[in-house]
Amino acid sequence: MNAIAGAYSEDLPVICIVGGPNSNDYGANNRILHHSIGLADFSQELKCFQQITCQQVVVNNLDNAQEQIDGAIAAALEHSKPVYISISCNLPGLSHPSFLRNPLPFSLPVRLSNTVELELAVETAAEFLNKAVKPILLAGPKLRSAKATEAFHKLSNASGYSVAIMPTAKGLVLENHPRFIGTYWGTISTPYCNETVELADAYLIVGPVFNDYINVGHSLLLKEERAIIVQPHSVRIGKGPTFRFVEMKDFLVALAKRIKHNTTSHENYERMYMADDGGHPLIMRSSWSSGDEIMMKKEALRVNVVYGHLEKMLSSNTTMIADTGVSWFSCQKLKLPQGCGLGYAQAASPNNRVIACIGDGSFQMGAQEVSTMLRCGQNSIIFLINNGGYTIEEVIHEGSYNVSCEEELVEAMKMATEEKRECLCFIEVLVHKDDTSKELVEFCLRTSLFTSRAPTYIL
Repeated sequence: MNAIAGAYSEDLPVICIVGGPNSNDYGANNRILHHSIGLADFSQELKCFQQITCQQVVVNNLDNAQEQIDGAIAAALEHSKPVYISISCNLPGLSHPSFLRNPLPFSLPVRLSNTVELELAVETAAEFLNKAVKPILLAGPKLRSAKATEAFHKLSNASGYSVAIMPTAKGLVLENHPRFIGTYWGTISTPYCNETVELADAYLIVGPVFNDYINVGHSLLLKEERAIIVQPHSVRIGKGPTFRFVEMKDFLVALAKRIKHNTTSHENYERMYMADDGGHPLIMRSSWSSGDEIMMKKEALRVNVVYGHLEKMLSSNTTMIADTGVSWFSCQKLKLPQGCGLGYAQAASPNNRVIACIGDGSFQMGAQEVSTMLRCGQNSIIFLINNGGYTIEEVIHEGSYNVSCEEELVEAMKMATEEKRECLCFIEVLVHKDDTSKELVEFCLRTSLFTSRAPTYIL
């Protein structure tokens, strides 16, 4: 359920198929089954999934199974949300006359913008942006579900604005874009990105989700009156009107033809930018050169050293996955090559090799999926970042996959990408529990202050 809830929040059309009770047990009031809560009512699981799926079907009769299953799949694709399909355990493998029927006709409904609302939204937004001195462009995660990334890139080229991303949009925007300035995340942004965004007099924000993590404890200094918020089906301009029934893709394409080219925000960014700082502090501190030979001390691994080497593994043929923890913050600093995104699943790009960075805590929730990877013959590389955060799991097991210094890390990476490139690889990276980024410290400070506010009582 945790995975399906995550898919629901991220607008992913996952089809969840589960085995249900024998079809003869439905309506048998006195039958209590194993793996149940001890009641003859079998709807508890379905009720749980009602909150995190857009449609639920229970198939306990083959007469209408085709319509039920096809309808659920269509709903998943139409709404870009998960669906739940329960199939009685005694039905698979049976034949039925309905299986000889032609598949149900299917086509995704095309969402069309209201032409009047679209024209008004584009005209108002263009006027708003064209009178601004130093506007910027900020990409959010809903670009993906709206299928508007290509339209966003066309707008970014036409506008001349500096382009930043929210942390949850990492991988959706080309990072080799000439005006890409990094991740906007309040006080823990890429260097000089925060100043460029918050000092802008207009922000065009496309597909955002502003929760307390993205807002860093609601500490962002964005001003509502300066913002144009573009969501998949609506546009809000400043504190003024909201234009509904306007599709994101249509709006971005039309706006690209109406705005003036303005590079002022990026010129200001380049004045602040220092190449030595660069917002890219992924360095191998424990490495030094002696002639043509690279020497590496056998000292404790540092997190920035790990990710410095990891960045070298990335290519257009890899997909990066990071959990919400130290890995999330460190991966924001990685410069992703074109075609290498922060993916949601192996299925997102089946031909890419997945590189996953998982904390020792998060791994406890998904460890069982490693067996599925083996069964499916996946060749993913899993880096378990173990900083001893869970005392009883400080070291899972002493073995050849443990790396505790840079030399061992380099050897393990070489083996994973050469000799074992067709295999599933598991590398446990041992780092000190206090080795973390300043961004994570700042983030935790601000979010803890927000979440620990004293209750306000109304007398």
